[in-house]
Amino acid sequence: MSEATASGAAAPVTAWIGLGANLGDARAQVLAAIADCAALPSSQLVARSSLYRSAPVDADGADYVNAVIGLATALAPLALLDALQAIEQRHGRTRTYRNAPRTLDLDLLAYGELRLDTPRLVLPHPRLHLRAFVLQPLAEVAPALRLPGLGRPADWLAGVAGQAVARLPEPATTPSEIPR
Repeated sequence: MSEATASGAAAPVTAWIGLGANLGDARAQVLAAIADCAALPSSQLVARSSLYRSAPVDADGADYVNAVIGLATALAPLALLDALQAIEQRHGRTRTYRNAPRTLDLDLLAYGELRLDTPRLVLPHPRLHLRAFVLQPLAEVAPALRLPGLGRPADWLAGVAGQAVARLPEPATTPSEIPR
């Protein structure tokens, strides 16, 4: 997974996280969640995409606001997943049914070069290559990224061209701790 440093701590790995919301002030929820992710222990925000608007995929409801971030983290994959789910809970996420509208959705898309298939977590995310709302922002911030078993996200964009995704204008002020 990751190598230990001389101090015994795990070396940071870049984890890619997809963010989305379509209830309440979705833009504010996504921006707040980015700040929450940046504040996770043993983690540092290293990339943030623009915000995008997309129609729900395989679901009903309002359009989503989406983004992707890169997080250099020493948290193990399941510990990171637990932390992301705790952030979702703090933002009022409920899981009433599959693909239900949500105040916040955080998906662990990839964790370095790790390939994982467990009941709780599959990496890379099993549907990321089928979703323009993930591929477009991921290709924006990491155009050379190669995902294990999938290749470059930009290579999959043509296959999801029918899914409308539009970049949103940036807010007048962007918190300085969120790199662009």
